[in-house]
Amino acid sequence: MSAPPDQPEFDGKAYARALTAAPGVYRMYAADESLLYVGKAASLKKRVASYFSKALSHRIATMVAQIARMEITVTRTPAEALLLENQLIKTLKPRFNVMLRDDKSYPYVLITREQWPRIAAQRGARSQPGRYFGPYPSVGAVRETLNLMHKLFQLRNCEDSVFRNRSRPCLQHQIGRCSAPCVGLVEEAEYTDAVRRATMFLEGRSEELTAELGRDMEAASHALNFERAARIRDLLTSIRTVQARQFVDGNAADLDVLACAIEGGRACVMLLSFRDGRNLGTRSYFPKLNGADNAEEVLGAFVSQYYAEQPAPREIVLDRVIPDIEMLEEAFTLSAGRRVQIKYNVRGERAGYVELVKRNAEIALATELSSRAAQAARLADLQNMLKLDAPPARIECFDISHTMGEATVASCVVFDGEGAVRSQYRRYNIAGIEPGDDYAAMQQALERRFRRAVEEDGVMPDLLLIDGGAGQLGRAKQVLDDLGIDGVRLVGVAKGVERKAGHETLVMPDGRELTPGVQSPGLQLIQQVRDEAHRFAITGHRGRRQKARSTSRVEDIPGIGPRRRASLLKHFGGLSGLKAAGIDEIARVEGINQSLAERIYTALHGLGENASS
Repeated sequence: MSAPPDQPEFDGKAYARALTAAPGVYRMYAADESLLYVGKAASLKKRVASYFSKALSHRIATMVAQIARMEITVTRTPAEALLLENQLIKTLKPRFNVMLRDDKSYPYVLITREQWPRIAAQRGARSQPGRYFGPYPSVGAVRETLNLMHKLFQLRNCEDSVFRNRSRPCLQHQIGRCSAPCVGLVEEAEYTDAVRRATMFLEGRSEELTAELGRDMEAASHALNFERAARIRDLLTSIRTVQARQFVDGNAADLDVLACAIEGGRACVMLLSFRDGRNLGTRSYFPKLNGADNAEEVLGAFVSQYYAEQPAPREIVLDRVIPDIEMLEEAFTLSAGRRVQIKYNVRGERAGYVELVKRNAEIALATELSSRAAQAARLADLQNMLKLDAPPARIECFDISHTMGEATVASCVVFDGEGAVRSQYRRYNIAGIEPGDDYAAMQQALERRFRRAVEEDGVMPDLLLIDGGAGQLGRAKQVLDDLGIDGVRLVGVAKGVERKAGHETLVMPDGRELTPGVQSPGLQLIQQVRDEAHRFAITGHRGRRQKARSTSRVEDIPGIGPRRRASLLKHFGGLSGLKAAGIDEIARVEGINQSLAERIYTALHGLGENASS
């Protein structure tokens, strides 16, 4: 694609000569103003000039031929350039960049930021205040880490709704995995110190931690506080036992090992992680190539984007050399506040890890290609079954979940030719309907989804699955007709008489019914999509229901804060006991005067303006 006749051809060499040698980010645009590529550079002048002064691969030459203009952003450091490049790639999605898929399911270990912090696993958005450690390659690695933290430091893992309402220690305390801060069996200063030491351990500072514990143990002994000295001795012994089992090459290793395999237009990057000598296992990633077929370029793009968002370990070992190693090392070092090395062509035990990761990358890629072939076969069978003109490129499925009408939630899941597109899943909290009216709930969710799509010219599915029979399907057809939407194939998925998987009936808007049977690949795909919608709806419903049940109406009363609320619930043994109490009884609780007791009684019994709805 060349520049239009009325637009002069872009002179890349002249543009590069005028650039600064400072670090920064460059953007390449086509004649139609679409973004072709975003890149980073330690020297903008040298990097941009390289596109117009040497032989290029076919893919890059195709891209350069389409450049109509370029823009740059100068940064102070290579680290800033790395972060800006990653942000622009994620938000603008350039046509020629290799892109690491935005995976919200990274598992982390979270230590919350509150008076009595809890330690727990965390997936998804990191919105809760606290320190996040990770990401870990698998949920199993997180569980193993949490198990170790509870044994060593006895931090609580219970939800706040449970923690606030305990009146006696739970089983976790009895088996030595929690110090029971909920009932005051540990001083706040001691618990805070345990949190600090757990943080040090998770940061990989176990050598520093053991030295500190040794000094504390000696100080406790000199002070004749032998009970405290014994506790510290036991903790120190446990940490050293863990260290003895988890050394790599005789040193407490903090490294990632990565390898890349490419075949059939797909790539797999395999990551093996060690933190503080602990082998956390492997995780596979399948970046979007956008035409790239060079493993060095793909691995380089992965390293750049992945560690722009995740803290880099001290050592990153690769199965091949990648571009911009020096720049990446400098950026990661500045970001981490300590030296980060990127190595390749290693020897010894690390070479064995590289071979292991390469083999696993090849196996994972072969499995992915096989599953893609199976997915294509299921889509083709679905096309034939439903008499579609082409395999559906976008499938959406809606489901409803509630408990006897309480906390109704509708879910919408999205699948494309490669499987689930989790970033486009949506939940709808349903309100203003008769409890338990699934038809009205489905209608409300569909109206909200498709009215917005019509108003904003949004994307439409090729196939819309409705979990339900003719009644639910009828409501869905009514919504689409009212909004003037056509071209969307509607199918209801009704459970069979015996409600067994594989015996579903597919209901068409014209009243026809299909029973493809257990062996149908197309029905297997529909089952997968429907089951995912069901899971997503139930998860949302349970969360909404738990939130409603764990939020006490006491908190809505003016003058009642967390401490007074806790005192009231503890004194009366819960909300039901408080509601059964009279005004004089409430006024006997420490911190509650007669006037406040009257407000509490009035609010809980719906007698005045402070009553909650």
